[in-house]
Amino acid sequence: MNAPLDPAVAPYVLSHTDAGVCTLTLNRAERYNPLSRAMIAALQDEVARVAAEPSIRCVVLAAEGKGFCAGHDLKELQAHADLAWQQELFAACNALMLSLTTLPQPVIARVHGIATAAGCQLVSMCDLAVAAESARFGLPGVNVGVFCTTPAVGVARNVGRKRTMEMLLTGESIDAATALAWGLVNRVVAAQDLDAAIAAFTRGIIARSAQVIAKGKEAFYRQVDLGLAAAYDFAGGVMACSLLQADADEGIAAFVAKRAPQWRR
Repeated sequence: MNAPLDPAVAPYVLSHTDAGVCTLTLNRAERYNPLSRAMIAALQDEVARVAAEPSIRCVVLAAEGKGFCAGHDLKELQAHADLAWQQELFAACNALMLSLTTLPQPVIARVHGIATAAGCQLVSMCDLAVAAESARFGLPGVNVGVFCTTPAVGVARNVGRKRTMEMLLTGESIDAATALAWGLVNRVVAAQDLDAAIAAFTRGIIARSAQVIAKGKEAFYRQVDLGLAAAYDFAGGVMACSLLQADADEGIAAFVAKRAPQWRR
């Protein structure tokens, strides 16, 4: 039996790549993987590394231990009664959340146990999310006198204002079935089926053109918060340009010829 990892020396984020899928695993299981300053920095470094590696086609964000992520490290926050330090922490966290949307590769959250506060925010900023039936989600900051203002940014862009405010004002968690119904996650499965459900997504993504996926993801996040007319104007321009690309020509030709497309890599 392996000895437990020493938290003082163990990496905050574990990375493993297999067949084009990179799994980034939060590695502070003993504390439900809080988004401490060190965890944020480690995850940001991994995201930057993945962005520069074209052989990686998809990212799975997972976690060790009994839960996905309990949010920010409250002990760390309390230990730094300094406005500048707090502002730097949240600026770094905000940058991390945004980097998940600008990453060329799709990101899939693999959620088990709890995903609360900034942990719930982390799920909301992934492109897709698969949750175990036993997973729970919450914005419980109000329970400890700290309104979950930044987590609400991502969650409100997934589940809508009224439901986000319910989570914020009551501090109560929701179960995985509710998270699915509200749009926070894409699939809810038995815990033992998490990896299979995620693999179904990654297989589909890897079978498509990497360039089309990357450009499409970028365009989606640029248009989604624009006004309706501006969004259509932008999206129309992107589609017109996309149809002139080699992978569009190949994809359409393959469809007409009833053969598998040969994407550029």
